[in-house]
Amino acid sequence: MNKTQATPVVPKKLLLPFILVTSLFALWGFANAVTDPMVQAFKKVLELSNSQAAWVQMAFYGGYFCMALPAALFVRKFSYKSGVLVGLTLYAGGALLFYPAATTGLFWFFCLGLYILTFGLAFLETTANPYILAMGDQKTATQRLNLAQAFNPVGLIVGLLAAKFFVLDLLQSDDVENFSALPEAQKLLIKSADLMVIRNPYVILGLVVLAILILIAVNKMPQAKGDGEIPSVKDTFAELFKNKKYTLGVLSLVLYMGAQIGCWTYIYQYAESKGISSSTAANYQLGAFVLFTVGRAIGTYLLKFMSSGKLLSYFSALGGVFTLGAVILEGTVGLYSLVMVSLFLSVMFPTIYGIALEGLKEDQSKIGAAGLVMAIVGGALLPKLQGMIIDLGGVGVNDITVLGLSEMNLSFLLPVLCFTLIAIYGVWIHRKHNIAETV
Repeated sequence: MNKTQATPVVPKKLLLPFILVTSLFALWGFANAVTDPMVQAFKKVLELSNSQAAWVQMAFYGGYFCMALPAALFVRKFSYKSGVLVGLTLYAGGALLFYPAATTGLFWFFCLGLYILTFGLAFLETTANPYILAMGDQKTATQRLNLAQAFNPVGLIVGLLAAKFFVLDLLQSDDVENFSALPEAQKLLIKSADLMVIRNPYVILGLVVLAILILIAVNKMPQAKGDGEIPSVKDTFAELFKNKKYTLGVLSLVLYMGAQIGCWTYIYQYAESKGISSSTAANYQLGAFVLFTVGRAIGTYLLKFMSSGKLLSYFSALGGVFTLGAVILEGTVGLYSLVMVSLFLSVMFPTIYGIALEGLKEDQSKIGAAGLVMAIVGGALLPKLQGMIIDLGGVGVNDITVLGLSEMNLSFLLPVLCFTLIAIYGVWIHRKHNIAETV
């Protein structure tokens, strides 16, 4: 057995902090899973186009972009625990804003709640990811992050089940064949009831997060923080931009987030184009999340035998192949192909993240982590562009065909392009940086 195999992924003395920080990964997984079906829910309830409904994701992932750097600076000056507490406070506050938003019925109010909620998620992700990487030997850092990220799908699955049974199954507007044609008075009653349905999971989530906030506040955790001598952000970024592995990693993460959120958000519209209801489509997304969980376990195991770059190139290439299947295949076969994409999405985020931060100094790592969290904005921008493609012929999902493909199928060429570019990055990392294979 060689030295790398003998190195524990998580040292025993850091096991409890590892478990506590890892629990946060499920929290933002829940928020992600609950929010994806909301694009379809708001589209139905508020009679929005696909691109208008995509503002849900713009608000959600835009919050990451705006708060990631302030969060990193806060954590660098204070402590990981302080960053977690601030993150949980913002998370709960944004979720609880859904109560007044449902009362007013204003779409922008819901988006504001999501925007603030993701301020909190930016704090949590900026804090948790580098903290996990630092909890042990550098050689097992990517394995450790993949292990922690394995709890993210648990939150995804619970969040999706909450969205299905407590939102999608209860929406009256989804049961009406032609909701827009109803008399205004009847439509208003249904709309008010449906907005309360959308509100409830977020309000309950806010209360749960407050409870977790209290638990973490009263428990002791390692107080890692800066030493007061903080290099300027400008100088740190200047050094980071010279690091091609890091800068291309940020770009790859932008592309990954765009592909992931596009495949997860528009699975509902894709199902709608095949005559499948939103509630039934949630079953397909549940299957995708189960595959995502399985893929995370498989990927973490495979990292023992191959380099991070090689694993990334294989998984992204296969993700692209199955997304292409969703483009060219007809009927439910295409939908099954889209579901399979999640198996290969599974390890891409933590693997890109670990590759990009590998070898950076501690202060560079904290600012670098902020840049990677800011890259989550790809989940706002690219799905918005995909929504515009779906709306090429109108607000429906099968308005026009191009080269024999519906606008819905055609829109998934965007994630195919993303996966292709990420695969190229993985190959480059493996060849140029010669990441050692642990065999």
